[in-house]
Amino acid sequence: MEYTPRLRQEYSERVIAALTEKFGYKNVMEVPKLTKVCLSQGIGKAVSDKKLVDSAVEEMTIISGQKAMATYSKKDISNFKLRKGMPIGAKVTLRGDKMWEFADRFVSISLPRTRDFRGIESKGFDGRGNYTLGIKEQIIFPEIDIDKIKNITGMDITFVTTAKTDEEARELLTQLGFPFKK
Repeated sequence: MEYTPRLRQEYSERVIAALTEKFGYKNVMEVPKLTKVCLSQGIGKAVSDKKLVDSAVEEMTIISGQKAMATYSKKDISNFKLRKGMPIGAKVTLRGDKMWEFADRFVSISLPRTRDFRGIESKGFDGRGNYTLGIKEQIIFPEIDIDKIKNITGMDITFVTTAKTDEEARELLTQLGFPFKK
């Protein structure tokens, strides 16, 4: 018996039918789907302390369940005391089952743990069907042990879909359980 993530199964059984009914797709391949989830974190204080990037990579690896990689600066910026090639952040891209598992955990467990949570803003759509939101604290993820965290940092999470418009992408994410503000 093969394992299928809960959210992927829900997508195939319920969401495809709901989106086809609402937008009148003629073919199943027209229905928008989630293709990848990108998590990225920029660490501004990494210029003075290199260990911050290592801890960020470790935290993102724990959160995503996949090895994160450090990002490096592309050019010198004297105002920020930044040199080309210095580590300044961390990123990870999730696809397949890990993407579906992360999206499920994010919507059902992590978002409700956010302080003063009243839903997520729908301003994060880019016009091409992708949605980006920022998280202020990485401690909303249950995988992170609060006692071992040196400093609280935020991150950006981008949900990339095959939707052609923001309306289709919003409906897809709403059907998948994303709690958008009304």
